[in-house]
Amino acid sequence: MKKIDPTARIEDGAVIGDGSTIGPYCVIGANAVIGTGCTLASHVTVSGHTTIGNDCTISPFVALGGPPQDLSYRGEPTRLEIGNGVTMREGVTMNVGTVKGGGLTRVGNRGFFMNNSHVGHDCTVGDDVIFATSATLGGHCEIGDFVYIGGLSAVHQFTRIGPQVMVGGVCGVRGDVIPFGLANGQYAVLEGLNLIGMKRRKFTKQRLATVRGFYQKLFHGPGIFAERLEAVQPMAAEDPAIAQILTFIAGAKHRALCLPAGSGS
Repeated sequence: MKKIDPTARIEDGAVIGDGSTIGPYCVIGANAVIGTGCTLASHVTVSGHTTIGNDCTISPFVALGGPPQDLSYRGEPTRLEIGNGVTMREGVTMNVGTVKGGGLTRVGNRGFFMNNSHVGHDCTVGDDVIFATSATLGGHCEIGDFVYIGGLSAVHQFTRIGPQVMVGGVCGVRGDVIPFGLANGQYAVLEGLNLIGMKRRKFTKQRLATVRGFYQKLFHGPGIFAERLEAVQPMAAEDPAIAQILTFIAGAKHRALCLPAGSGS
């Protein structure tokens, strides 16, 4: 049975799943769909065409489904979709998409979004991510699974961050970060591989050595980057992680690659 505090405002048309709790002074819009077993603590706003999965925990002053922060938006019925088991701490904001961006902002399962973190319009965020305090995505970003973004870091619009990346705190990320990468610095540079994350994902010592060897050849070998990239293509057969990195690089869209400092690229 759902539990709704008498001070909450629920517009006609909103759908609230069984076992969900809507706390004091929450405001739920007519086009909101909230799954089963969710907890909205208090003062949560769910507006727009927003769908929230099951078993999500949403802290006070979270605002979901607000208009995109894009001057071209004219009130179109674009959407925000949030997966299951997501935790959103105080002050988190996530916006719906824009028509020109495909009309959908999508957040995956089991994400942990610390206070005041933000997901901009038309972003796609994978599963099992962690956004630390005030981590911010501009519009149209693509974030892979198991990504960690440090506190006070901002990712420029249209940037891609591959799976299992760690971004340090107080970073400005302006280039695509390869899968398994470790990015750090005021204007983020690639500092190596996220070895801790890879070990947590059960990479063996042999796999780690293979991927590290590939990384050294690609980013720190002789010659210019384009030549090194061509030379390492056959290494895709040596490990799935290498193939994933090469596929990510080949899929470049809007941003240059985030590279190591002094890589000669």
